[in-house]
Amino acid sequence: MGAKINYQERIGFSRIVRVRDTIAVAGTAPIQPDGRTAFPGDAYEQTRTCLQIMADAVKEAGGSLSDTIRTRIYLKNRADWSEAARAHAEFFMDIRPACTFVIVTGFIQEDWLVETEMDCLISKHQVLL
Repeated sequence: MGAKINYQERIGFSRIVRVRDTIAVAGTAPIQPDGRTAFPGDAYEQTRTCLQIMADAVKEAGGSLSDTIRTRIYLKNRADWSEAARAHAEFFMDIRPACTFVIVTGFIQEDWLVETEMDCLISKHQVLL
């Protein structure tokens, strides 16, 4: 097994940045604490893993999922969109942030099927239809 890669230090970015009431969460991949890919081959569980990593980061920065105003879901395979959407709904059905799904050609690690991003505004927001 290879050494754990710390992408933040290697690339020079922060997992999360908070400026006043705005929180931006960087691209989040399905990485386990030991550095291995979580749930290889399972887009649903990889999406849940990414969303949980982001939720924990937002909480650490003083926010909560209810502060989320936008999410982005990047998928390697178009066919995985419904499983990723199912995981997204489990976290955000009652919050309903603006959300974009994008199909990409690949990620840094071949076995990642999904990567996510999130923006939060620590204040009340209203769902617009």
